[in-house]
Amino acid sequence: MLLYLVRHGESEANVGGFINDDPTRPVLLTAKGRAQAVTAAQALSGISFSHAYASQFLRARQTAEIILAGRDLPLRIDARLNERRSGLDGQQVEAFNGLVRPDPVRIKPANGESFLEQMQRVGDFLEEIARRHPDGIVLAVSHENPIQAAAALAGQDVEAAARASLGNCAWLRLEWPPQPVTLRADG
Repeated sequence: MLLYLVRHGESEANVGGFINDDPTRPVLLTAKGRAQAVTAAQALSGISFSHAYASQFLRARQTAEIILAGRDLPLRIDARLNERRSGLDGQQVEAFNGLVRPDPVRIKPANGESFLEQMQRVGDFLEEIARRHPDGIVLAVSHENPIQAAAALAGQDVEAAARASLGNCAWLRLEWPPQPVTLRADG
């Protein structure tokens, strides 16, 4: 399976610098975020997606709908693509960053999840859709942290992935299950 994991466009939470890890609280794309999604749609227009998924969050669904505009492809919602649970909904992003900075992989905020737990959740999603769509080309619109978790599952150093950043509407393209690297010596 070939997977394109796309981060949502700029949201009101991004601009305000606050955490939104509660999918029942609607946080919309900004005008810039909608424009970013249109740009991503144009860049991905030549890809024949066979299936499409998004997290439960409105900003991810809005981004996916813009990317899928004009395509006859249903959007499936999957909570395993949701933002990392921090238990800090509504607080400033620095509250979370300051808490996990000493060990972004293992620290688990109260009422939240660690990066390792998030990796398990994202890994379950990846394994299931690979079984469902082994030859598919899948679009999945999610959030920075789950995409970083997917990068770690695909072979990136776990701590480097946990500390990485991903711009709005940037994407990770990966084959799942990950393909082993083979070295060939000529001569």
